[in-house]
Amino acid sequence: MKTPLTCLAASLSLSTAVFAQDAPDDAAPSPNEIVAEAAPEEWAAIAPDDLLVMTLAPAADGSAREVVIQLMPPPFSQGWVDNIRTLARAGWYDGISVNRVQDNYVVQWGDPNHDNPEADGEAKPLPEGLQTVEERDYTNALSVGEEGSILLWHPQDYFEDNYADWSQFKEGWPVASAVDDDTRTLSQWPVHCYGMVGVGRNHSPDTGSGAQLYTRIGHAPRHLDRNIALVGRVVEGIEHLSSLPRGKGALGFYEDPAKRVPIRSIRVASDFPADQQPAFEYLSTESQIFARYAEARTNRRDPFFIVPAGGADICNIPVPVRRVKK
Repeated sequence: MKTPLTCLAASLSLSTAVFAQDAPDDAAPSPNEIVAEAAPEEWAAIAPDDLLVMTLAPAADGSAREVVIQLMPPPFSQGWVDNIRTLARAGWYDGISVNRVQDNYVVQWGDPNHDNPEADGEAKPLPEGLQTVEERDYTNALSVGEEGSILLWHPQDYFEDNYADWSQFKEGWPVASAVDDDTRTLSQWPVHCYGMVGVGRNHSPDTGSGAQLYTRIGHAPRHLDRNIALVGRVVEGIEHLSSLPRGKGALGFYEDPAKRVPIRSIRVASDFPADQQPAFEYLSTESQIFARYAEARTNRRDPFFIVPAGGADICNIPVPVRRVKK
């Protein structure tokens, strides 16, 4: 029998199966058309201090390759996020490389000599001031009823989830949750959707510093949730990483060092001159327009589709992010 707390979670949870499964409608808007209707106030600005600009070496045809990453906001992964800003501002990332591209899995970058017993060169010394973050910080715990807990979130944001009690969007991010009925605590954690950025690490108890990072380029490996730190997501330029040649070594590492892709720099956007700072915003996941967009992604009724799916995993509903002019 479910305890009262579990019943409460179930009552707030929005099962994707309860979405209406109407027949396709020639007049039904597509998800992109719904997003295009969003008013300016339904978009939320991303602070420049939460953006990283990664500049890769130019492509073979000489074209520029730039990747923009949004860092995870509080309360998630802040020890690693602080380390990443420290590494970027120390210039530590300058001259590292993309060393691993595993098909349908990850692109990973860092110092190829770091934690590599077969490396020919010496590892770059890490800057001072990096934190050692505990494994418990892979999740965030709240007492039920605290600000940000399930009692205060919008019920339309909830989805059934095979890897958690449920999942939902929180301030623009896909987050999974579980309730411990005995301790009256709610655990929350960001999830491994496409384009999410995480921290490479060795075996436990190592949690990584942020010197080795990766992004997802395939199906969501949700089994990694709560086992590794997620620190952000790629908001622009993922094609410069997902299109790279796959590594032929174990786990997709490049066996030939010449195939590694040099990274010229990684900078915090707020450190650029004001007129050179990129500006991005995301569609507020607390808005009614986002609820319409999520429902349309769950049950496509626009003319191309024949049968509405009747359900969606949270990773099948990417949060719209756009670059804006200042």
